Amino acid sequence: MNSEVNDFLDNANHPLRAEIEALRKIILAAQPQLTENIKWNGPNYCNSGEDRITMRIYPPKQVQLVFHRGAKKMEQPKERLVNDASGLLQWKENDRAVAGFKSLEEIKKAENNLKDIVKKWIEVTR
Repeated sequence: MNSEVNDFLDNANHPLRAEIEALRKIILAAQPQLTENIKWNGPNYCNSGEDRITMRIYPPKQVQLVFHRGAKKMEQPKERLVNDASGLLQWKENDRAVAGFKSLEEIKKAENNLKDIVKKWIEVTR
């Protein structure tokens, strides 16, 4: 885990810190080659320098994982980039989806499906 992200979270004193930490571990366990930094005021995950997953931690009512292909708008694929039989993802466009979590219990329950989604997302957005 990145020390810059640790320092940011230490200073943030976020009420959902345990949930944030659980999600960080799940993401990095699913795709160990990802690099972690702070972007858009939250933890962000890159593959080969390209932003792919951003954690939205404000407002502090829930933690959201935003699955995307970077900040620049791209031509939309005809179909959603990954299949999500678990129903965790709420699709905003065919190349952008969000998964939201309000508790550590929700995260633990979704862990295996979330790891699968992270793996698939990184594979299709290389």
